Amino acid sequence: MVADIVHRVGAFEIVGYIDDVNPARAGERFAGATVLGGRSALQQQRALGVEHLLIAIGDCAARLTCADYARTLGYVLARAIHPQAICGEDTEIGAGTVLAAGAILGPGTALGENVIVNTNASVDHECVVQDGVHIGPGARLGGRVCVERAAWVGIGATIRDRVTIGAGALIGAGAVVVRDIPARTVAYGNPARIIRTI
Repeated sequence: MVADIVHRVGAFEIVGYIDDVNPARAGERFAGATVLGGRSALQQQRALGVEHLLIAIGDCAARLTCADYARTLGYVLARAIHPQAICGEDTEIGAGTVLAAGAILGPGTALGENVIVNTNASVDHECVVQDGVHIGPGARLGGRVCVERAAWVGIGATIRDRVTIGAGALIGAGAVVVRDIPARTVAYGNPARIIRTI
């Protein structure tokens, strides 16, 4: 999905991919480019003059850890904003953030770094979405919602206006969240209930 956005926008050329889980994929073709190997390939590419990097990992905490590592190597985190995403005039979009097709950001919204707002998700006016958050496909955030660092909002979830989702929380698919959810908890259902801590 992220590669597709990069290709459509045309601001960057994809040099290759890093697969730290399975570096044996080195040399394999994937989404129009080659898998370069594991994490050590990042240093090689930086030495060759590659400056920008996008981290396309679904795991929120892992995405943030990788971003920190990439910065230590001197990389600049790029943004990937699909041409069919809609952003309010005064939205803030942090480095490394990905907005998929159909994503909508309302006016006054602030997205942190390494956020994913997935396909057809909407984040209404004056929301604050902190670093490393993932907003799943079709999820809906009402006005002035705060989603704290590395939280996950599942596919099709709905978050009522002025609700806070705590850091590292996981909101299940299709949940309807009508009250604040504490950090590092799992919540789902309609209305969403806290099921367990993480």
